[in-house]
Amino acid sequence: MLLCIDTGNTNSMFSIWDGEKFLSTWRIATDHRRTADEYYVWLRSLIGLHQLDVTIDQCIISSTVPRVVFNLRVLCNRYFDTRPLVVGKPDCLLPAPPRVDPGAVVGPDRIVNTWAAFDRYGPDLTVVDFGTATTFDVVGHDGAYVGGVIAPGVNLSLEALHMGAASLPHVDVTRPAQVIGTNTVACIQSGVFWGYTGLVREICGRIAEERGRALKIIATGGLAALFDQTEGLFDSWDDDLTIHGLRLIHDFNREAGNV
Repeated sequence: MLLCIDTGNTNSMFSIWDGEKFLSTWRIATDHRRTADEYYVWLRSLIGLHQLDVTIDQCIISSTVPRVVFNLRVLCNRYFDTRPLVVGKPDCLLPAPPRVDPGAVVGPDRIVNTWAAFDRYGPDLTVVDFGTATTFDVVGHDGAYVGGVIAPGVNLSLEALHMGAASLPHVDVTRPAQVIGTNTVACIQSGVFWGYTGLVREICGRIAEERGRALKIIATGGLAALFDQTEGLFDSWDDDLTIHGLRLIHDFNREAGNV
C-alpha cells in the first residue's frame, strides 16, 4: 500500500492508497520540529481508530517546507522499511518535466497539481490553488507545468491586515451577503472575498489571453470551497487533486522500475 504525504506551509495531509483505491486521508498542522516517532504514533492511532487493515510498503512525499523532509524520510525508512520518493528531487522521475527558465525551481506541489489536473481534465488548464499562497499553474498540451503566478493567500492577507493596522480585528473570511459592509468585520470580509474573486478572474483572463485560447479553470486547496459557489469563477473544484497527483507520479516511477 502507498502512503502519500503532502506537506504545505500550514497543514500536511497523509493519504493511503491500495493500488488505485483510495482508503483514507488525515490532516495535521505542519511543524518542522515533529519527529518521525510522533508522526508514526499519530498515523497509527488514526489507522486503528478507523479499523483499517493497512500494510504500507511504499511512500511518496511532496513538501513546500524543506525542513520537514528529513523526519518524513526517517518515518518511511524506520517504520515502513522503504525509501520514499520525494517530488522535486533528481531520483523522482516526472511524467512531464516543467518547462521553465534554466535553473528555476518549481514548487513540488505545483508539479503534482499540474499532472493530476491533466490526468483528470486534459490539456489547456489553469489550476488555482488556495493555500498559504494563492497559486496559478498553467498546464501545457502534454501535462507539463509551463509557468504560473503566485499571489498572497487569503489567510495571509487577513493576517497582514490585522498586524499592520492596529484598529482592525482578525476575522474569519466568509462569503458576505452584500458588497457594502455596515460594520468593520463585514467590510474586511467583503474586501477579501470580492477582492480575491476579482484577482482570480483577472489573472485567469490574462493567462488565457497570453496562451491565445480559452483554458479550463480548476480550483483546489483549503479555501477553494469558499469561492466554489461564485458563478463562472471555476469550471471544477477538485479537493483531492494533490494526493491524486502523488499517486500518479508514484505509479509512473513504479512502472519505470524506479521504486
